Amino acid sequence: MVKMESSEEQDRKIVLEFCHLLEKSKQLFNGLRDLPQYGHRQWQAYFGRTFDVYTKLWKFQQQHRLILDSKYGLKRWQIGEIASKIGQLYYHYYLRTSETNYLNEAYQFYAAIRGRAYYSRAIKEDRPDLMVKKLRYYARFIVVCLLLKKMKLVRELVVELDKQIAEYTTTYEPEDQLEWSLVLEEIKGFIKAEAAVAVLHADTNPIVLSHRLSPLTTPPCERSPHMTLTLQEILIVGSTCEQAKFSELTMDMFRMLQTLEREPQESAAHHPHARFIENGDRRHYRDNPHKYLLYKPSISQLLVFLASGLKELPPGGALLLYMSADGCFSTTKHPEDYGYELGGLATSIKRDGTDAGLSSRSKSTVFKEPHCLYPGDLYPFTRRPMFIIIDSDNSFVFQHIPR
Repeated sequence: MVKMESSEEQDRKIVLEFCHLLEKSKQLFNGLRDLPQYGHRQWQAYFGRTFDVYTKLWKFQQQHRLILDSKYGLKRWQIGEIASKIGQLYYHYYLRTSETNYLNEAYQFYAAIRGRAYYSRAIKEDRPDLMVKKLRYYARFIVVCLLLKKMKLVRELVVELDKQIAEYTTTYEPEDQLEWSLVLEEIKGFIKAEAAVAVLHADTNPIVLSHRLSPLTTPPCERSPHMTLTLQEILIVGSTCEQAKFSELTMDMFRMLQTLEREPQESAAHHPHARFIENGDRRHYRDNPHKYLLYKPSISQLLVFLASGLKELPPGGALLLYMSADGCFSTTKHPEDYGYELGGLATSIKRDGTDAGLSSRSKSTVFKEPHCLYPGDLYPFTRRPMFIIIDSDNSFVFQHIPR
């Protein structure tokens, strides 16, 4: 009797510890949304703590799966949800560090969810919110596969997502069915645009091209005393209208970010549950420029991220600004101030409170377009080493920036 009570008490403690780790992991994961998207020190330590808790949670449920199945009622979709969040952590860590090995880690977890069919019974739970989680998992997995150039798998996932959306809308008739249909069309349009130009082998089989840096594609470069700068911060901005995109990743952003990354290391691809980033440990990973991806930012957002990137520059560091945007053209007949009177780049189609007071002011007063990045807006930032690439039909106005 004593042994039985001891065993039951031990099982109860295991369930309580699992519940504690699960709740703690959710709190930390939700807290990621409140972290500032710019700056380094604010988020690295928090990511490290979040990885630590998910490491413990994942290992704990592996070690005590039988007890959790019988005493807690642990379901496969709950395991899949934990794995999905770990995949999201790795993906967001990749976005912030430019380290493609983290992208491989995200892929391993997402692939394990699909291979082990963790969400296979989601539709039978009679919970529309669970089906939405499953659809979001598919969308995230597709993005990761696109970035890793796994196009065959991307097409398979799109077919599966199409079926899942149809099943979701037929079963629940949800209010967001139009949104998911648009997501599906967006994905299909992006894949079609990405494959617009195909390079073929002599046997007509397509070649999967990679734009990332690798020892085979990077020419050797001898260091000289004049080479004192290294690329440390990158700002990639996509503001062009009417362009193929998926989520908040336009085609030009998709291609540009890859040219500024290294190829993933084959040795980094391993069993998905073997290793995590513990205590923010990055010893096995390479130093890369830190990058920000901004989709149609407002002018204030753009300037804040630009200022933050320059603030984080170490001695000898340089910042790269790549911006793809439609032109914001000037109507000034005889421009004198090339910083502002030649026009610039449209930053956002959204309107905010800054427009409200303009109409009430005197029409004779000349105002700058509030949603336009002018060359003159960049002048204060040229105090630090900066390399600028402008992809626009009005890019020529930036040639007058003082050097």
